Amino acid sequence: MGTGIVANAAATLPRSSPWLRGAATVVWAGAALLLVLLAAAYVRQRALRSHATDPTQAQFLGALPMALLTVGAGALLLGGQVLGERAALTVDWVLWSLGTALGLATACAVPYLMVTRHRFAPDAAFGGWLLPVVPPLVSAATGALLVPHAPAGQPQLAMLLACYAMLGLGLVAVLLVLAMVYSRLVHHDAPTGAVVPTVWIGLGAVDQAVTAMGTLATAAPSALRAPYARGAAAFALLGGIGLWGFAMLWLVLAAALTVRQLRSGLPFAPSWWSFIFPLGACVTGTGVLATRTGALPLVWTAVALYVLLVAAWAVVTWRSLRHAAGHLARRGART
Repeated sequence: MGTGIVANAAATLPRSSPWLRGAATVVWAGAALLLVLLAAAYVRQRALRSHATDPTQAQFLGALPMALLTVGAGALLLGGQVLGERAALTVDWVLWSLGTALGLATACAVPYLMVTRHRFAPDAAFGGWLLPVVPPLVSAATGALLVPHAPAGQPQLAMLLACYAMLGLGLVAVLLVLAMVYSRLVHHDAPTGAVVPTVWIGLGAVDQAVTAMGTLATAAPSALRAPYARGAAAFALLGGIGLWGFAMLWLVLAAALTVRQLRSGLPFAPSWWSFIFPLGACVTGTGVLATRTGALPLVWTAVALYVLLVAAWAVVTWRSLRHAAGHLARRGART
């Protein structure tokens, strides 16, 4: 999902170019290939039950639906030239439907397991707790792209309202979890090591809500009567700006904690990917507001954040490849 949002953010950037769109299409194709390979490998492991019963690993079950939704949206935004417009739309419908079903399942099942099965220490809350409840926000943001393609009338209206319902579901759940994460930060020792990058997930969760507000407001006129469509636009602007301001506060907090940890060393871990999707959501959220308002400070903020996103993605990708190569070399030496 991290690689996919690098492509999607480029497609929705308020300042773009043909070469950037071409590069984004290549990145999207790579993300689609990775999704197929990694999903197949995960299914072969048959590890779902063991992951669901583990208090930490269960949180990461939300990653797969977000990957499906991100790659599906990329098919609609970028894949038309590769697959053809009709095939790209079909791929998006399939991946959105599957990702939404899985995302709603994780948003319900993982909190239930946390309440009834898992037991946590007072300082256990971390950014990964957001992963099971963020997928409905991603469904809302990406589903808005499909609203104009739904059959006119009641199906189109139902699609739009379902996306708004998922926006509410995800946003309230995210704010509840963020309150727990913030309480852990101020009442216990500052996070260290591989946990530090997960603080950034809060940024992605809030900015994904901003993105959903904007994309749904764009889709609303195709399904809602004029007064309500105008209300959706006002909600996207005023509510979106307010949430974006809070996201910037969380960005400063996450960046400060990361710099603090870098001074004593931040060894590579898979949690480094927690930098990428949140930054991508920050780009899309800022870009939505920039497009809606035409405010140049927001336009150039989105562009600057995208440059930072690409740089971070390049570093994390390179370190991941080195880590994977080293792991394969060690396993080959043992055999």
